[in-house]
Amino acid sequence: MKSVLQKIQIFIFLFVGVTSVFAQQSMKLPKDALFYMEINGKQLDKKVNWEKFNPFLQEVTKKNKKPTWTDYSKTGIKYDAPQYHYAAFNDSVQMYTAHFILDNQEKFQEFIHSTKKEGLEITKKGKYSYVSLDNDVFIAWNGNRAVLKMINYNKPYNWEDETVVDSAAAIIDSVAAITMDSLSAGPEMDSAYVEKAFDYKEEIGYLKEDIKTLKEEIRENNAEIARMQKDIKYLEKHHQYPEEKKGSTDKNYSEKEEEALPPPILEDPEEDPEEEAAFQKELDSIDIEKFKIVRKLAEQSFDEYFNSSLELDVPKEMTAYRDGASDVFVYTDYGKIVNNGLYGKMMKRYEFGPFISTLYNSNYSYNLYFDKDKIRLVNNYQHKNPDVQKSVAAVYKGKKNKKLAALINDKSVGYYSMNVDGSKYFDMLYTFLKDSGDTDYQNESELIMETMKIVLDEEAITKIAPGNGIFVLNELKSKTVEYTDFEYDDEYNEKEVTKTKEVVMPDFTFAFATENEGYWNRIFTLLTTNKKTSKNFSKNGGLYSFKDEKSTGYFDQLFFMVKDGIVYVTSSPDNMQPKSQSEISKNWAKDSAKYPLSGRFDMQKLLTGLEKEFKSVPQRKTLDLIRRNVGEVYFRTEAKGEKIQTEIDYRIRNSSENSLMYFFDLFDEIYKINESEKKVPVL
Repeated sequence: MKSVLQKIQIFIFLFVGVTSVFAQQSMKLPKDALFYMEINGKQLDKKVNWEKFNPFLQEVTKKNKKPTWTDYSKTGIKYDAPQYHYAAFNDSVQMYTAHFILDNQEKFQEFIHSTKKEGLEITKKGKYSYVSLDNDVFIAWNGNRAVLKMINYNKPYNWEDETVVDSAAAIIDSVAAITMDSLSAGPEMDSAYVEKAFDYKEEIGYLKEDIKTLKEEIRENNAEIARMQKDIKYLEKHHQYPEEKKGSTDKNYSEKEEEALPPPILEDPEEDPEEEAAFQKELDSIDIEKFKIVRKLAEQSFDEYFNSSLELDVPKEMTAYRDGASDVFVYTDYGKIVNNGLYGKMMKRYEFGPFISTLYNSNYSYNLYFDKDKIRLVNNYQHKNPDVQKSVAAVYKGKKNKKLAALINDKSVGYYSMNVDGSKYFDMLYTFLKDSGDTDYQNESELIMETMKIVLDEEAITKIAPGNGIFVLNELKSKTVEYTDFEYDDEYNEKEVTKTKEVVMPDFTFAFATENEGYWNRIFTLLTTNKKTSKNFSKNGGLYSFKDEKSTGYFDQLFFMVKDGIVYVTSSPDNMQPKSQSEISKNWAKDSAKYPLSGRFDMQKLLTGLEKEFKSVPQRKTLDLIRRNVGEVYFRTEAKGEKIQTEIDYRIRNSSENSLMYFFDLFDEIYKINESEKKVPVL
């Protein structure tokens, strides 16, 4: 009996061991993934009003074709389940992938049939089925999972002194024989590759548009050629250009001296039908070969996923700052974006390319929340080198300055405040340089940095501008200005004319702290005494001013002052005085002094000031709609542990159910305005 029990134990042990070895593993996220996103379907599905959303989508899609799906919330996709999206690219392949969970396979297949091109057949494999929705878009599914892939392949560029490495080389080899067979077979093509049906009427329309454009270019070129020929004749006779008429920049030719020169006739080159056919056949063969490569890549990826446990294994560092309560989570690897692919190869060819790559060698994580009254976006920045991250965080630990906060007022359009440690900038740049590795000028650059730290007194520089500053946009005013324009008659004679226009004049205050008032006073005094600058700069007591009588831009007068440890640059002397503050603006002032970076902008007031920039009726209607519904933006940035965190809040102003539907309602109204303008009025 004991031996039987031992055998049973051994059998159970071996069975568990074997099954654990052959158990399906989760699919790992590609190593070259540079973008990852999770969509919290459980929360978003509750926030979407499908009764509004479905009719809107049906209205938009019916322009191209009769909609075959009436309820986009019942496509077979489980909308209250999470979705996973990621993107990856290397030297030759760019791939975007989306994972969905299904709740009804039959409805999903009906949706696929209504979406795919006619003639494209569904391919059934062992554990899944798939079809190409387009030449570079593929979708695969089984009973409860679906995967969408968009794949683009481009053969790597042949750099002069570099070995070309194609990451899809194995795929190319595997399909090369198939591709050549399909090409040598004549006009027959792969059944999965279906070109868009040729519409000769549409093509005629395109050609007519091209002819119209070419004729306009020919007319312009002929006029320019005629003008040059006139210049040649005049120069041959007088050895100089004619004197210009007063009020005109056109040359003063006499009718006798001007010879009628016929415009050149540009003939269209004769087309060779056989050559055109050969060229088109070559293009088709390239497209077919490219399609076979991306299809093979899609199949390999589908095989890997559907032979796994259907769970996506995401590295922990990507989800370190994910908040389970957010509606959408996004991770981006800026280091891979900059260093991979074509851009990375370009940067390697420049001497300071490694330094620039080091600047971007960081990760960003975003948590997006669609709250009832606002949209929140929380961004976490982290450099991949801990020493660099530490030096960056040190910059965000500056001192407070309440004098600058006193400039914020209730009526202002917005402000941007900064409280950083200016003395840490040199250290931050130095760590960036050290992290960039060996470059052609590594030793020279480090020596220059060390020398600058010795010669340039960091403490003295910091006293000039410690790192506290604020920009307050008080108001947007308009001003009528004159400007010069040119008009042309039928013979292209140029005439100078004076016109007027309305320009926006911002009423603002820019102020920053200083511990060396004498330095800034000497600069402003120099501007008032210098021969060139003194024409526009003047001094009245401690107030310096700049004035340009002929200004047609945003500023015609600015004022400068150094007072009580603050340097002011403003559009009005009144802006230098502290403003009365309500409880709301007092809270803004507290935040502006508390956080390293913070600010707010009232988008409604901003658009009101920019009203004159919108001319047409549809533009003004759209502006009026947005202005009634646009909200307020608030942000703040601070160093938190091993990351730099920024929160951006956008408060909504209309009566939408939540901030997600707020955007839908706004877009719906804009769409209706545009559609109403397209309708021909009935007379």
